[in-house]
Amino acid sequence: MNRLTKYILSLTISLFIVISSFAQNQPKTRILFVLDASQSMLGQWSGEQKMVVATRLLSNLMDSLKKVEHLEVALRIYGHQYSVATGNRSCEDSKLEVPFKSNNYEAIKTKLKQIYPIGTTPIAYSLEQTKNDFPPCNNCRNIIILITDGKEECDGDPCAVALALQKNGVTLKPFVIGMGLDLEIADAFKCVGTFYETKDQASFENVLTIVISQAMNNTTVQVNLIDANGLPTETDVNMTFYNSFSKKIEYNFIHTMNYRGNPDTIPLDPALKYDLVVHTLPPVHKEDITIIPGKHNIIALDAPQGFLQLEMNGLNEYKDLKCIVRKKGDLATFHIQDFAKTTKYITGDYDLEILTLPRTSINNVNIKQSHTTKVFLPEPGLGIFFLPSNGITSIFEEKNNKLELIYTFSINSSRETIVLQPGNYRIVQRGVNLKQVIYTKEKSFKITSGLSTQVRF
Repeated sequence: MNRLTKYILSLTISLFIVISSFAQNQPKTRILFVLDASQSMLGQWSGEQKMVVATRLLSNLMDSLKKVEHLEVALRIYGHQYSVATGNRSCEDSKLEVPFKSNNYEAIKTKLKQIYPIGTTPIAYSLEQTKNDFPPCNNCRNIIILITDGKEECDGDPCAVALALQKNGVTLKPFVIGMGLDLEIADAFKCVGTFYETKDQASFENVLTIVISQAMNNTTVQVNLIDANGLPTETDVNMTFYNSFSKKIEYNFIHTMNYRGNPDTIPLDPALKYDLVVHTLPPVHKEDITIIPGKHNIIALDAPQGFLQLEMNGLNEYKDLKCIVRKKGDLATFHIQDFAKTTKYITGDYDLEILTLPRTSINNVNIKQSHTTKVFLPEPGLGIFFLPSNGITSIFEEKNNKLELIYTFSINSSRETIVLQPGNYRIVQRGVNLKQVIYTKEKSFKITSGLSTQVRF
């Protein structure tokens, strides 16, 4: 078997594993149809009653959905139990007529034939009740398709209810299909979900097909991480997609370039609106991202990056030396870098605080695109301290005629070896049992790079 044949075989096996894994993990889609059966659905539309058109096209849709895998459907109807003509108006006239179940398409078709519109329009109440219509499921996409020809008539707030369903993770953003709505009423439904207005039977049938396609099909997205030259060259960084409404984590990917050298495409559910966090240092964000179904979407974020490398001019005597990294002029710490590592950051200016003794502050460190900025520290020295007795003992850095506390010994310590940066210091000590300040002892000393200095009283 030659090298090319081995490569093709390996690629085929890898592709089969990916496809098999996707098929096993593909979520179940559950579509709940919420159908208006209020008295206004008796109105004429393209020469027929609206209810006749809606039930016929929904029945036809059930036939086409029978062969779709990973799909369950259910039917809730409102406005069909209490007649407004007899004064028996009810704002709780809503019922889950056909619950979710495998292969219940014929049951829905049978129920659609039995419906006669007689009641009012409790849209908000019906939407609120849908939270109980979806049985618990760990791997399901819950979608509502609301079909109506009128506005809310029971003083409810369909927009608030729809938003609550999304924030609580019950459903994705609903689809709303309007049947000959007035312009004012149509505008009121746009906050409920993705809204489609239809003017006649042909447009209703077309929109129904579009909505089902969007509900069932994932689409693709390409995330371009733009460098300082305006090119999508940045990659190999984790990125998280959150649901804009519920703030739930929906997808988590590591950005990758495909075999053609372009940002790889990822499948996203177009029924959601997303917030994206790219976990660079510091992270970059983009909010309220809308995915257009049926198209290849491109999301671009500015993420130019360079590298920071910390080096010691000589032998590093410290154990596990760390560096606090902050944005220039910002007191908040967003990263702690290991001294021995080269780390990538978004281009810009940073303030560093290296946890040497004493701490080393280096401000206005500039990170440039695809460039490694090196920061050098002077080699430390060793201070070997011999204490005359147990006591209260501290080391101060002596600089610009000021003393700054940098280290405190254990009260029981008699000898310690401490790694210190080059400079001038003073050690101050008083025996633990000596109760007068006049017994305070002090001694100045100097630490030199690469050398050991013994300090005795």
